[in-house]
Amino acid sequence: MSDQPKNKATVYIYGQQYSIVGNESVNHMKLVASIVDEKMREISQKNPSLDLNKLAVLTAVNAVHDYLKLKEKFEELEKQLQEKD
Repeated sequence: MSDQPKNKATVYIYGQQYSIVGNESVNHMKLVASIVDEKMREISQKNPSLDLNKLAVLTAVNAVHDYLKLKEKFEELEKQLQEKD
């Protein structure tokens, strides 16, 4: 367990209030929540018949997809830097 103090933020995602607790700054947690909210609203506009659970899962799938693409790109760039050394 970490002795690092936890921060708590109240955020709104897709009209629902959540309390988030973590080691990151309150501003960081609010930024993450706002990006999730934005992505959910974007997906909902394209698929208005989705219920909340399906919308949340589809948002998570999209977020993980974006994360994996960025991770692949990062690893590729890291490899290119190592090859230059």
